[in-house]
Amino acid sequence: MERTVVHHIALVEDWQIALDDGVYAMSTRGATLDEVGFIHCARPDQIIGVLNRYYHDVDEVLLLDIDVDGLDIRDEPVELDTGIDYFPHLFGHLPISAVIAARKIRTSTS
Repeated sequence: MERTVVHHIALVEDWQIALDDGVYAMSTRGATLDEVGFIHCARPDQIIGVLNRYYHDVDEVLLLDIDVDGLDIRDEPVELDTGIDYFPHLFGHLPISAVIAARKIRTSTS
């Protein structure tokens, strides 16, 4: 059976903290799960847009591949300049065991 996977973009230092703690608790860049109420995730076709909107000034980030099995993931509407899109949001902490890959990606060409 094929896994259902969503993605989350993480700062390297935030991921290191998660590895030490056993759970990832950042919602998005500079905001925690406790502050926002969920962890922002993305489908593959949404990754470039998220990188361009929120991480364009960071040289390198991690792309976390998350197996959604057993997680409370809900598609919710987000208003963008181009209209409404539905993004997967994780309600609750992200257990490290649900992350099947953490890949460094470059976000700038400089």
